[in-house]
Amino acid sequence: MLRLEILNQDQQVVIGKVDHDKLPAPFSVQHETCCTLGIKDYIYQNGDQIRLKTDETGYFMIQLDETLAPSLLYLLKKEWFFKVPLAENLSRSSVETAFQSHRHHLMVRKAYDFEIVQYQNLSFNAHDQKQDSGAFPHAYANVETRDDSVFFAKNAIDGKYANRSHGSYPFASWGINQQADASLTIDFGRWVEIDQIALLFRADFPHDSYWESVTMVLSNGETLLFSTSKSTDFQRLTFPAVKTKWVTLKKLEKAEDTSPFPALTQIEVFGKNRIGE
Repeated sequence: MLRLEILNQDQQVVIGKVDHDKLPAPFSVQHETCCTLGIKDYIYQNGDQIRLKTDETGYFMIQLDETLAPSLLYLLKKEWFFKVPLAENLSRSSVETAFQSHRHHLMVRKAYDFEIVQYQNLSFNAHDQKQDSGAFPHAYANVETRDDSVFFAKNAIDGKYANRSHGSYPFASWGINQQADASLTIDFGRWVEIDQIALLFRADFPHDSYWESVTMVLSNGETLLFSTSKSTDFQRLTFPAVKTKWVTLKKLEKAEDTSPFPALTQIEVFGKNRIGE
């Protein structure tokens, strides 16, 4: 069972018309395997949340706004909340039409087996939020420049590759505020098996600097050293397949140049889900 609904700031299900010739009704749908909530005329309000209730945890394909790519998410809880990002500080990292339309199409379905078992980028999540919400993968860091959404850790796993500038959409990145011990963690929320990591540095040169090496620590204690360079393209590190629940980037060694601003546009972690573990 899946139940998808929109809640207001008082945690009550919003009531409205999904179409002009329909009577007002709760914005709530329920189905066994796939829920779609279509609405023709509703403007999200501050404090609105989207709630998903399920009868089991596991893998789901989710798309909560037309501006977000469908994402394969692993839910550890049977109730998941997505806070609609309307505040100006939060919206700057997204296109200006995100969650701003009168018309909406929300979709959640149980993932197909082939989507779960295939080799893929396990770190991608266009629906990640700053705080851990129980949906994975989830990115978090020990620093985010000025606590500004255009520099949040989640930007590094949103699938957006534009890296020739910095700041608001489409150039959001993970910014480290010049912190020497900056680190970024991708939490998968379950066991995965990985064999490749790709990093895309922000490349607004000469405004930006870059890292000459990055250390990666896995949940099993294994450490990998990734030598990197000044580049506008993805830089890849391949290694024998290893099981892990998370990967942390740390010991980011900045190049000795005139810019104090290295930043990460995207990280991709490739491998497979470990089913049943």
